[in-house]
Amino acid sequence: MSISRHALLPLAVALALVSAAAPAQQAASSATKSSTELAPVDVHAESWRETLKAKLEHMLPEVDGTRITVTKKTTVTHLADQPTVIGNNLDQLLARSPGVQVSQQPTPTQFNLGYRGLGNPQESEYVLVMQDGIPLQSDWIGFPTLYAMPLTQGLSGVELIRGGSSLLYGPEPAPVINLVSRRPALGAPLAVSSEQVVGNHGLYSSYNAVEGSRGRWTYRADAAYVGSDGSRPNAGSQMRQADLYVGYRPDDRQLWWLDLHVIDAASGDAGRLGYPQWQVNPRATPTPYNRDWVSRDQLVLGHRHEFADGWLFEGKLWFAYQDLASRSASGALAPQPPPSSTTVQDEQFRTGGADLRLRRKWGQGNAFTVGTTLFHGDDPFRQWTSSNLYADHYDRSGTPRLRQSRRSDYAAVFAENVFRLPHRFHIVPSVRLEHERVAVDESVRPPFLSRPLIHEADARTVPLFGLGIGNDFGHGNETYFNVSQGWRPLRYFDMASPFANIVPGHAPDPSKSLSYELGVHGVPVTGLYYDVSVFWIDFRNRIEAQHINATDVIEVNSGDTRSRGFEGQLNYDLLARSARAEHGEHLEAFISASLLNARFTASAIPGQVGKTPAYAPRHLLKAGVTWRVEQRLKLSLTAVSSAAQYWQDSDQSRGSGDSYLPARIPAYTVLDLAGDWQLNRHLTLLAGVSNLADRRYYDRVWQTGLEPALGRSWYAGVRLAL
Repeated sequence: MSISRHALLPLAVALALVSAAAPAQQAASSATKSSTELAPVDVHAESWRETLKAKLEHMLPEVDGTRITVTKKTTVTHLADQPTVIGNNLDQLLARSPGVQVSQQPTPTQFNLGYRGLGNPQESEYVLVMQDGIPLQSDWIGFPTLYAMPLTQGLSGVELIRGGSSLLYGPEPAPVINLVSRRPALGAPLAVSSEQVVGNHGLYSSYNAVEGSRGRWTYRADAAYVGSDGSRPNAGSQMRQADLYVGYRPDDRQLWWLDLHVIDAASGDAGRLGYPQWQVNPRATPTPYNRDWVSRDQLVLGHRHEFADGWLFEGKLWFAYQDLASRSASGALAPQPPPSSTTVQDEQFRTGGADLRLRRKWGQGNAFTVGTTLFHGDDPFRQWTSSNLYADHYDRSGTPRLRQSRRSDYAAVFAENVFRLPHRFHIVPSVRLEHERVAVDESVRPPFLSRPLIHEADARTVPLFGLGIGNDFGHGNETYFNVSQGWRPLRYFDMASPFANIVPGHAPDPSKSLSYELGVHGVPVTGLYYDVSVFWIDFRNRIEAQHINATDVIEVNSGDTRSRGFEGQLNYDLLARSARAEHGEHLEAFISASLLNARFTASAIPGQVGKTPAYAPRHLLKAGVTWRVEQRLKLSLTAVSSAAQYWQDSDQSRGSGDSYLPARIPAYTVLDLAGDWQLNRHLTLLAGVSNLADRRYYDRVWQTGLEPALGRSWYAGVRLAL
């Protein structure tokens, strides 16, 4: 950040007085003259450091370690400043993340996030979700789906990065959602905590952690369990999590660390309903036999080293294993007979990667970064048909139905530089060169198909460029402009569908985005932060499923879309200027608005141009108020309000009779209330109510039906700290 001229004023006055004092003293010693006393001048100025600190409550530093984020639109949520989030309630977790759309599927085995109408939120395929800068997707390139999420009690914050996020981290057009793990500080004393929570629908949540430091070592470990009966029959779920962090500092300039993350989740799949079925009985369960299992283990080795002359190195090496299994049979509601068979599916993801970054600060506030990212995935895919409707996910006694070996490889090199220019301007050029290769080899195909076995491989090299321009003005304000390219990787299913009778002659071209963002943010007065911008995104070569006949589907480049609109947020601490703030009391109101106009601008599908893409509501509003007293209380009321939205790109309804699905998901507004009350240094009470008004709604629809969202639900519990 540039130093404000107001911040320099006291220093200039002081230097002028010192310069004037010396000759005055000499004159006084050589002659006796009467002195004239001048009226005092009172100069006021706020430190630029205080302004910077206030901005960092809501956004990332301009140069954050090895990352350059200046001119990129960023939003930071500090979870320590809001009540505890129980059971991965994503609406609460992302309440302060403007524009991020949560499409609810109330099970812990699938997470659906979308942004600015760029794609269907199904499994968050168009959003890059990371933990500590490492992708959480099943396979980042070939199968970028989100089936595992860490519990929020183990996180310190959420970083939302858009406008240049692809140049910073790689594939997916925008944004990056980076979940930051909690870390003990060097010198922190031993701390042990245990959190026990119960709620309706049979909810039980237990989170237990120990952390501290010893000499140059720091450590943190947690173990957690969340179980629920769900709001419908066969909607019960269990999730277990364990984490281990060990850090070692050989000296003040180095840090070595090791991270181990283990997640194991299982859930019943109650199935999807037609709109008439949902109206009659939202608790109906058409698939009482279906079940999903997810396990994910990840090991990370990291190193950070500060060298002389402003050099900083940060490297991460990671390995992950994820097993995604399911048991699925056809849906049937009484008096229809039960299905005669089920499909047991198992997808394994053995992935690993490296991320190496080097940064050098030079000149007056300039910084240069360069780095590389490497990734490899080995992801076998298998299915069996079984007559046992309750077959276990390890049961291999059924008839083989599908067997594929799948591999992905990815490599990227990138560089960015922030140049500080006169008149408090700065410019950030960025470049990234990426290469991917995906391959599928099939040995068993579904018995109802007659096509040849799939043996497909494809490779793509994609250059990306970006440019950011900014200017600091006034008191703690900055105007920013960013234009950047992004893209979506070619997936396994894009090359050839395992369940279609047609193998395309060549894979579709990768989807690419070109985004523009112009905005301004700052802290003009104490306690007030704002960030408002307008955006325009051209998303080309969208890959969509095209029906060849009643049964066959292929993936093709169906067309282009344009998303444009306004996104803004406002945070104001009503007590920031009062004496109560000095004693740690805050009353913060916040609101964000995403106003979106999205349209198809080109399409291979007749009549598609001019239609609105799926999951592109005209507005998405988030608001809330949080009362916080340090070491005493955190109480928050939040709201999420979405306009109506189409659930498929055709903007058409689907089905008839009981399976009828309207073209639009109706508008909805949901309120959540949560609070932490710390009675003393050892005991904290936790309580909350989600969907406070018991709104009956849904915001998730797929081809086979809609998924009812949770009604009013509550929790209460305690946290013990030693």
